[in-house]
Amino acid sequence: MNLSAGYPLWLIRDGIPFDYPKLERHARADVVVIGGGISGALMAYYLQHAGVDTMVVDGRTVGFGSTCASTSLLQYEIDTPLSRLQQMIGERNANRAYVLCADAIGKLSELAGKTGFSNFSGARSIYYAASTSHIPLLLEELDARKKAGLDLHWLDEQDLAKQFGINAPAAIISSLAAQTDAYGLTHALHQYNIARGVAVYDRTFITHTDTRRNGLVLTTREGYHIRCKKLVYATGYETVNLLDKKIVKLISTYAVAGEQSTASVFPVKDILLWSTATPYLYARTTADQRVIVGGRDEDYYSPGKRDALIMRKTRQLSDDIRKLVPGIEFRPEFSWAGTFGSTKDGLPFIGAYQPLPHCFFALGFGGNGITFSQVAAEIVTALIKGKKHNDAALFSFDRIA
Repeated sequence: MNLSAGYPLWLIRDGIPFDYPKLERHARADVVVIGGGISGALMAYYLQHAGVDTMVVDGRTVGFGSTCASTSLLQYEIDTPLSRLQQMIGERNANRAYVLCADAIGKLSELAGKTGFSNFSGARSIYYAASTSHIPLLLEELDARKKAGLDLHWLDEQDLAKQFGINAPAAIISSLAAQTDAYGLTHALHQYNIARGVAVYDRTFITHTDTRRNGLVLTTREGYHIRCKKLVYATGYETVNLLDKKIVKLISTYAVAGEQSTASVFPVKDILLWSTATPYLYARTTADQRVIVGGRDEDYYSPGKRDALIMRKTRQLSDDIRKLVPGIEFRPEFSWAGTFGSTKDGLPFIGAYQPLPHCFFALGFGGNGITFSQVAAEIVTALIKGKKHNDAALFSFDRIA
């Protein structure tokens, strides 16, 4: 599946920072991770840290799937507001999902430090009402999050205009968030993992998986075999064809990065912005003084239909950010499209899937794919090691009929 198009900022700026070999021999490992993006890189980090002999294979060049298209906002808030999620899965489970995402931000920060990756910084998150009719939703959300022990505050229209130059009727501001470059972090994780014995191969497409009593045999497009005891799918939306259950709806999303130095006059510093609208608008700044704005989502039909909208979406998103932050001079420079998936409850799918023996899934669906991928890496590593994980049931495939 073609997961991205256009000119993603990170890919243009970073290029291909490291080369990874193509598998051209028979091989074996205790665990094979399919997918070399941010989810696979995090999965491999936790597996090698647990002492598991691990191999990563990717059918593309590393990071060329959804990872390079990510706008890399890290929030504990998920696509489903906490107050609504509590109604769907219960207060205890909903609160736990939010707390896990909050904890993931700190853990990702630690990983960035361990790998020597510097493009990772703390931020605050402003969740603003797209219209006055959304204020009751925000008040309900404020109450639910405070009861869950999360640190946040209310901002009215005057507060937003005076403190941040934002044109919106109200918002809640959370003190815990971060921003990074998922593409760069992925490569940093792979280099760290390789130095500790993980084998990473790209341009190595798996065409067939043969299940055996004690493991699996994977066949590459060139006919080489990889024998393993366990297999982890970290290929995100490309995994849906393997599953009998319809667990995700595919969405096309769009992003625009403004010219360099735009952020120097942007009144919102170290803030992640996102709205209550459906689909929601979101924005952030970057280390090289750009403003990124994204949203204007559409149902996914095909790469061609998605990509044909890039120019129109660029104009619309540019107008959106100028309206939200009046007076800023936003000139788009890089525009791109990506594909992501939404689930009914906004939560990822993590763990074993009964029809596929010896296989595990780390599917960080939704707008919080990076934090969910960190959560998935911890849970799947525990399960592979034969340990029970208290949060596994929250994200299991069994939660849907």
